[in-house]
Amino acid sequence: GGDEQIHFHAPMILFRDLVYTRDAHFVHLNIEGQEFRAILQDIHFHPVSEIILHADFLELFEGKPIKMDVPVKLVGQSPSVVEGGILVHKRRTLSILALPKNMPSHIDVDISGLIFHHSVKVQDVASEDFEILDTPIASIAVVEIPRALKAADEEGEEGEGEEGEGVE
Repeated sequence: GGDEQIHFHAPMILFRDLVYTRDAHFVHLNIEGQEFRAILQDIHFHPVSEIILHADFLELFEGKPIKMDVPVKLVGQSPSVVEGGILVHKRRTLSILALPKNMPSHIDVDISGLIFHHSVKVQDVASEDFEILDTPIASIAVVEIPRALKAADEEGEEGEGEEGEGVE
């Protein structure tokens, strides 16, 4: 992120808490006494053993905005899920553009008002200090009716139609 690239090596165990987490983290790198604030930009794994081979960090500067994929956490309880619906989490991360001081570690999305066949979209997420780069009409979460519940509803509708004919 600066004027020149800096190459360094470290034991891969030091990166475990940074790599194997759902949250986005800022990193303080101390390379031979010189400190840098950075984010993990990219990581490469061995194709067979899944060992970390290479990691790229991006240096942060206070006045320069950064683009980062930030995890989405669903909060609340949907009434349709309580009734037997299936919650489908369609987008697990959102692309965010923000200054380093305004970058969230995760984004909370409230699903407490989510009902059957409705979805929470990107445009429904409040973003005061950052800009969401994903398309506004993309769904983050939706509640679908399970097959068993659909079949029970269809059987109930067929039975009502037969009773209705007898009453007439």
